[in-house]
Amino acid sequence: METLFRHALGDTPKIRVLEFLIEGRELDYSISDIAEGAEIGRTTLFRIFEDLVKTGIIIPTREIGNAKLFKLNIKNSFVQKLVEIFDEIIFQKRKISA
Repeated sequence: METLFRHALGDTPKIRVLEFLIEGRELDYSISDIAEGAEIGRTTLFRIFEDLVKTGIIIPTREIGNAKLFKLNIKNSFVQKLVEIFDEIIFQKRKISA
């Protein structure tokens, strides 16, 4: 199902990852969790993951056993703008639906 966020910004693997992480911005996730939540394959995630980490959009948080966990870097100014856009789209949609 295409969301309004994806419709506005394009339905790409990177947008799917960003949407998933923005929705759960307070939590951290394993790579498998991110791929599953974003509804993309792990191979696809691995192709874009280094870029997301290198640009500071995603940051490592901790390790549990062999699993590294990551979360959205809400201190990143680009991420802050994306969150604002996401929240505006979602809240605007809720206002229209109500």
